[in-house]
Amino acid sequence: MNKSTTKQNQTTTLNRNEITSDFNARDDNNNVDFHTESQQSHQPKGGADCFRSEKGQSGSVTEVDGSQIESNWTEICESFDAMGLSENLLRGIYGYGYENPSAIQQRAILPVLAGRDTIAQAQSGTGKTATFSIGALQLLDVKLCACQALILAPTRELAQQITNDVSSLGQYLNVKVHGCIGGTSVREDVSILKRGVHVVVGTPGRVYDMIQRNALDIRNLRIFTLDEADEMLGRGFKDQIYDIFKFLPESVQVTIFSATLPLEVLDVTSKFMRNPVRILVKRDELTLEGIKQFYIAVEHEEWKFDTLCDLYDTISITQAVIFCNTRKKADTLAQRMEAKEFTVSCMHGEMEQRERDLIMREFRSGSSRVLITTDVLARGIDVRGVSLVINFDLPTDRENYIHRIGRGGRFGRKGVAINFVTLGDAHYVDDIRQFYNTQIKEMPEDLADLI
Repeated sequence: MNKSTTKQNQTTTLNRNEITSDFNARDDNNNVDFHTESQQSHQPKGGADCFRSEKGQSGSVTEVDGSQIESNWTEICESFDAMGLSENLLRGIYGYGYENPSAIQQRAILPVLAGRDTIAQAQSGTGKTATFSIGALQLLDVKLCACQALILAPTRELAQQITNDVSSLGQYLNVKVHGCIGGTSVREDVSILKRGVHVVVGTPGRVYDMIQRNALDIRNLRIFTLDEADEMLGRGFKDQIYDIFKFLPESVQVTIFSATLPLEVLDVTSKFMRNPVRILVKRDELTLEGIKQFYIAVEHEEWKFDTLCDLYDTISITQAVIFCNTRKKADTLAQRMEAKEFTVSCMHGEMEQRERDLIMREFRSGSSRVLITTDVLARGIDVRGVSLVINFDLPTDRENYIHRIGRGGRFGRKGVAINFVTLGDAHYVDDIRQFYNTQIKEMPEDLADLI
């Protein structure tokens, strides 16, 4: 879909066939490149001392804090004060605990504020959520009690976390934020949305349902954000995203964020984004420097359980997340651990929402220290006490490896990732090593000293 660069006041609803054909069309002339683009001027109010241009030409690769960033946007801002943010938003940012913007925040907030469609990629735990939240909050007209920012996430837990983050950052703006997720009361969602909110954060299924019911009015929408965009534009959510997108105003600003953005996802974005700013971390820079990665050779699948039991005393001194590839295996592993009188929690997508919420609250508070889960927790969840991730099963999708191990070592903290590797898994480990140009060493005996 080609969006007009002229801002329009009315919502344009596109034909279903038109939107899907535009999204799915493959055009060799639209392959992603980093050509020079004109940039709108966005001069911050806070002085120019912390506002500068990246060395090199637009579209160049620049090394920042040891990572190579490829971008067609050269301006960066090293201080929140210099970004031209409102005083009340700054109060929320500093009250939330931020002091200085991270590398992705220095680079990606400004184009969002300038009204540019934006594609931003950075390592897990580097502040992507705050990046798009700050951008959206600054663009709001709080006097207009209508949905002006819509943020979509692939899981209920991530959507709830983003809702809390946006609410905290915007606490001095009198902004109304609503989390719109499955497993909760439809009637309550309808009631809240019809009364009016400024920001809606949700999962695709429930958000689309609210649009269909005419409960969510998006005629005043200014900015649309996809978090974990590779997952959202992948096989699981693609059709739902298309269904939502066809209702968006023609003039809406689109931003997408993720730790991993495969080329095929970047190619898809050319169908619905208008001349986007791109800020991408090179693939072999994605693994987190603060996370030490190890493997344990267990030879046979049935030996994994005993190996985990042997490790329990070590892993329970910190908070740990254990990943399984299926819900059934997660349940079975938790039951076997509990039968051996090991204290663990278990969470996956087949559980009722209330049960999932309770388990997450206990884990966040630290009263639960070992959580067995599936990839429902692999993306974006920030539990600050987690310093150990165990891949009981190696992920079937190598992109998910980064998302999983990124649950530890958040915001520069130290973390450890341990992979259980059977004889049949050896080639997967080699593939991950080569794909990310990273080291995965045999686990040392002094693991307790590392976590």
